[in-house]
Amino acid sequence: MLALLLVAGMAVPAAHAGGGTATNVALGLASFAVFNQLFWPLAYSRPVYVAPPVFYAAPVYVERPMYHQQVYVPTPVVAQAPPYPTVVQYPHGRYELRGDGIQMPYQWVWIPNPPLPPPPPAAAPAPPSALSR
Repeated sequence: MLALLLVAGMAVPAAHAGGGTATNVALGLASFAVFNQLFWPLAYSRPVYVAPPVFYAAPVYVERPMYHQQVYVPTPVVAQAPPYPTVVQYPHGRYELRGDGIQMPYQWVWIPNPPLPPPPPAAAPAPPSALSR
């Protein structure tokens, strides 16, 4: 039956009632409505699958054993003497190399020797004794 309607719709010539744009629009909308009425169930009727609800048992809380906490103690870093001199001695002072070159830049620092103490006072002459007169 459906095939007969489709063939009859194509075989019958269109009526010319003025041939205007309004007629073409009306025919287009009418054919669209008929097409949707005929083929709508075929195009959009798909079986819908709905999964049955799944029920889970409530989780059971179990007391877990407590573990002791381990503390990481890093091994101490032993400062090694550098393979080069860090002090250069002069008669009036010395240069010292400061810094490690990684966290602190190297820097030579001049440290003068402390001044010499003043010479002791000269021994005062002994007063003349009364016996020598």
